This record gives sequence, structure tokens and C-alpha cells, in this order.
Amino acid sequence: MGNVLVWVIWVAAALSCIGSGIAVISFTNPFYSALALIGNLASLAVLFLLASAEFVAAAQILVYAGAVMVMFLFVIAYLGGRADAPWAGGPRWLQIGAFVVGAAIMIEVIVALATKAGGGLSNGTEITRSFGSPAEIGRLFLTDHLLAFEITSIVLLIAAVGGVVLGMKTQAEGEAS
Repeated sequence: MGNVLVWVIWVAAALSCIGSGIAVISFTNPFYSALALIGNLASLAVLFLLASAEFVAAAQILVYAGAVMVMFLFVIAYLGGRADAPWAGGPRWLQIGAFVVGAAIMIEVIVALATKAGGGLSNGTEITRSFGSPAEIGRLFLTDHLLAFEITSIVLLIAAVGGVVLGMKTQAEGEAS
């Protein structure tokens, strides 16, 4: 009976994850898209719990659904109506850059699938008992990956400052008209 309940919860979380993912890209209002993304992140946390990855599920809720999405919602609320189409009528180089990045991601996916199909990913490394533990993740963040960890915090700070700057331009445009 317990196994059936796990499968029911897994199917419900998977369908919720797919449905909220579709909602993220189909809503025209960015605020509702951000709320749907929070639902998607919560569904992923349930899937992580079912995979016995409690720490990752907690981090998913606290870091992504909590802190990062609250920042997104503040920026969306701060920008107001301008958040609906921030790049409309923007420079041509933004469109070219978006196409180049999209093509690079597509090439990366194709290479990963080809490597997997060719058996290049079949030799897995041995996973130790401490793999994925909070202590091991903390040790890696503060030793081997400290630079990447700090760069990520700087990028998030730049994103917050950029949101404020864009909001100030929107306010100045509104006062001028």
C-alpha cells in the first residue's frame, strides 16, 4: 500500500511540475509566470524528497522558491507594466545574442545525448557515503568552489541593482510624460 502511495505522490508531483512549467511560459503576465515558477520549484522539491534527497529539497525551497523568487517578484512589481516586454524594440544585437546562446545550449544538449548514446557516460565514478551531505557541500563551497560561489553572489547583486536601475528609468519616463 505504501508503494502505491509513493507512486501516486510521484505522478501528482510530476504532473504538477509539467503543468506549472507550461504555465510559466504560457502566461502573459510576468507576475503570474513567477508564481507558476514557484509552484514548479515546489513540485521539484517533492520529487527530490521522494528520491531521498532531503537536503536538496530543503535548499530548493529555501534558496530558489524562497530567496531568489522573492527577488524576482520584487523586480517584477518594481518594473510594473514595463516588465511585460522589457526587450521590445531593443537593439538588434540582443536578438542575435539570444539566438547564439540558444544555439549553444542546443549544441550542448546534442553533444550530451550523443555522448550518452555512444556509451561515453557509462563509466560512473564511485560515490562515497559523504556525497551530497550538507557538510560535504559546505566544504566544497568554501574550498574548491569558493570563487564560483562568490561570483554567483556578485551576479545576484548586479541583477538586483539592475532591477532598481530599470525601475528608476521607468519612473523617470512616467514622470516625463
